[in-house]
Amino acid sequence: MRFEAFTAILEKNQTAAKDGVMTQDYVISKIKQALENSRGNETKARQQIIAWTYEDTKLLHDLAKPHMTGIIAHAISRVKRMQERGEKTIKPEPVPGPVSDPELDGTFGIELLKAIAADGRAKFGMESNDRPAPKRGAASQQHIDAIKMMARKGKSEE
Repeated sequence: MRFEAFTAILEKNQTAAKDGVMTQDYVISKIKQALENSRGNETKARQQIIAWTYEDTKLLHDLAKPHMTGIIAHAISRVKRMQERGEKTIKPEPVPGPVSDPELDGTFGIELLKAIAADGRAKFGMESNDRPAPKRGAASQQHIDAIKMMARKGKSEE
């Protein structure tokens, strides 16, 4: 059933394209419709348009059309550089995956929740209330001289 629906949409898009109906006006009307459906929320409208492009290939093509020259130029220059280097296959760029530690699998979330909910520990932003701040030692003579020098310069500039 999905295939039949897809072919029907494809035929509709091809017919409309032949008739000249789908142009930038079509893209603009779909954007306006998405903004109306999302009550002006640009993020939701963007998500709606992306969803429509999975079914409406002409919408996707019309949206990408202004950028097609740059996309194609990038692809051509990449393949040309590969040919110049003598590479035969395109090496996919590494995609960082989730880092998994077998020792932490299944326990990390629980340990984190225990640390957050534990009683008797300092709470974020309230650390100074739980224990007094450590007393500072006496300032060095070099530090005192530097502060006095800055104070003198400040007075002389005024």
